[in-house]
Amino acid sequence: MLTVSPSIAPEIYRIAPGFRALSICVTTAPVLNPDIGEMALREACEAVLGGEPEWAESHLAAWAEVFKKFGAKPKRTPCSADALRKRVLRDGTMPAIDPIVDLYNAVSLRYAVPVGGENIAAYQGGPRLVVAKGTEPFETVKEGGTAVEYPSQDEVIWCDDSGVTCRRWNWRQGIRTRLSVEAQQMWFILESLPQMPVEKLYQAGKMLTDGLEKMMPGLWFEAALIEGEHQ
Repeated sequence: MLTVSPSIAPEIYRIAPGFRALSICVTTAPVLNPDIGEMALREACEAVLGGEPEWAESHLAAWAEVFKKFGAKPKRTPCSADALRKRVLRDGTMPAIDPIVDLYNAVSLRYAVPVGGENIAAYQGGPRLVVAKGTEPFETVKEGGTAVEYPSQDEVIWCDDSGVTCRRWNWRQGIRTRLSVEAQQMWFILESLPQMPVEKLYQAGKMLTDGLEKMMPGLWFEAALIEGEHQ
């Protein structure tokens, strides 16, 4: 079975003391209930509009401070969870994209936690969270076509041996490893700071795996908590 062991560079914990993440790798089964994702997303949007978890505001504010530490402007490029929340608060809803993406976006909204979903079969080597040199290629879409950009020096990035997979920590995902319901090997990362209680991080992970199991009965998954040595 697939096992993913993401690597976190030591300097990440200096930028974000107390950072911890839940890593979940999945080997899929046939999709029998694709509507699970859209249903979860609709309910999560309603939950955001009805009032958020008590830690949500402080957790997202903490992410904004972390982004400032490595030179990002959180008002322009917020963490993924904050961007989703602002969109729902502005529009009142969020359109369905893909059953898997809808599900992990629902988890992100419900728990005010950045959630990344990746097609791990597209990786060259394992995922790494590092401080960028500025020379790592990042494949994205610009003006309707594929374009290659480069991160800023000292920007926090997720990457593999071929280049950047997500810029500004969890702000924008690259197209090379983008996840969809067709993928057979999936990897999810739920990223939290101390303002989010660890038991809530586990609950968020359970919402994701429960939804995946309803969508794809018979799948296999493995979850592991990642945290610094001195936490």
